[in-house]
Amino acid sequence: MTDVTDDGVPDALPPFAELVLDLTERIPPGRVMTYGDVAEYLGQGGPRQVGRVMALYGGSVPWWRVIRADGRLLPGHEHRALAHYGEEGTPLRELADPPRVDLRRARWDGTRTSAKPPRGRE
Repeated sequence: MTDVTDDGVPDALPPFAELVLDLTERIPPGRVMTYGDVAEYLGQGGPRQVGRVMALYGGSVPWWRVIRADGRLLPGHEHRALAHYGEEGTPLRELADPPRVDLRRARWDGTRTSAKPPRGRE
C-alpha cells in the first residue's frame, strides 16, 4: 500500500502502519482484537497509534475486526460493522444496547490455535 505525495510520487506507508494493517488482515473472520491488543502484539505503539493507523489507512482491510476495549462499535460505522459481524458470526453481547462485541468469546490473541470459529463451529 502506498500514499501519493502532492507531486504524484508514491510514498510508502510508515512501517508501523504496515505492521498494523498486516496483522488486521490476519485476524480470522468472527474474531476481533482491541486497539491495545494490536499494539501489545506488535510490541510497539499504543491504542491511540493503532487507532490513528486504522483511521488513515484501514479502509482496505477488515477494519471491523479491530475494536475498542469496551466492545462498542466504531461510531458512525455501526450498521456496516454489524453487517460484517452477522456475516462472520462474530459473538455479540446479547443484552447490550447499543450492541457490543462479546470480547470474552470473540477476542483473538494472534495465535493459530485461537483461530477456531466462535460458538464451536468447526
